[in-house]
Amino acid sequence: MRDLNQLPDLKLALVQTTLAWHDAPANRAHFTALLEQARGADLVILPEMFTTGFSMDSSALAEAEEGETYSWLREQAARLDAVVTGSVIVRAADGSHRNRLLWARPDGEILHYDKRHLFRMAGEHKHYSAGENQAVFECKGWRVRPLICYDLRFPAWSRDAQDTDLLLYTANWPAARRLHWNRLLPARAIENLCYVAAVNRVGEDGKGHAYSGDSQVLDFQGDYLLEPGAADGVFHVNLSAQALAAYRERFPAYLDADRFVIEP
Repeated sequence: MRDLNQLPDLKLALVQTTLAWHDAPANRAHFTALLEQARGADLVILPEMFTTGFSMDSSALAEAEEGETYSWLREQAARLDAVVTGSVIVRAADGSHRNRLLWARPDGEILHYDKRHLFRMAGEHKHYSAGENQAVFECKGWRVRPLICYDLRFPAWSRDAQDTDLLLYTANWPAARRLHWNRLLPARAIENLCYVAAVNRVGEDGKGHAYSGDSQVLDFQGDYLLEPGAADGVFHVNLSAQALAAYRERFPAYLDADRFVIEP
C-alpha cells in the first residue's frame, strides 16, 4: 500500500496556447520556445493534437510511430528534466490512425494512451480507431491517469478513486461547449477524490471553431488551484500529496464505491 504522505509535491506546467492549423513544424517550433517557461516542472502538459489542431484529415497528417514528434518530445523532456505530454495524430503499427497521448519521460522512454471516446459529432470515429485500454503512468511516485477531451463526458472511464492521484485531460474543447467543460471537470475531481488537471487551447482553428481556453487544475473537492481563463502562456501549480491523503482519510467515500467491469 502506497503512503501518499511520503510523496513530494508534484509540480505541473500547463501550456495553453494557439495552434497552427495542419503545420507540425511550426507548432513544434512554437512549443520549443514556450517550454523555456516550463522549467522547474515535473510534468508539462500540452493540448490535444498539439502539432495540427483537431483535424479529421488523419490520412494526410498522421505521423508514424517513432516519427518526428516522438523525437521532439524526447528532446524536450531531456532538456527540461520533466515528463512532457500531449496528444498527436499517429499511424499505429497496425496501420490504424490514433489520437494518441504521448508521455515522454526524461530518460527517453515514451508511453502512450489512445483516446477511447471518439467525438462522433465531428466524425472522429470515421477517421480514427478507438483505444481499448486505460492507462496509469507514474511521475515522482504519483499515479496519473491520462484522458483526452471527449473522454471527459464518460465518468466510468475515469473512475478509479483510491489509486489515481491525478486525472489529466488534454483537449481541443470548443468555446461553444465551455459550460459543459467547466461543470464536468469539478465533478470528475469530486467523484474520484483526486486532483484534476485539464489543458485546452485558445484561438481559432482552420474550420473556424473558437476555443476559450479554460485550462484548470482542481483539487479533490473541485476547488480551483489554477484558472488562467483565456490567457495564452505557461502556467504553474504545485500539488500536495499530503493534502490529498488527509482528505481521503477523513472522507473515504471510495470505500462505498460501486464495483463494475468495463467491456472492450
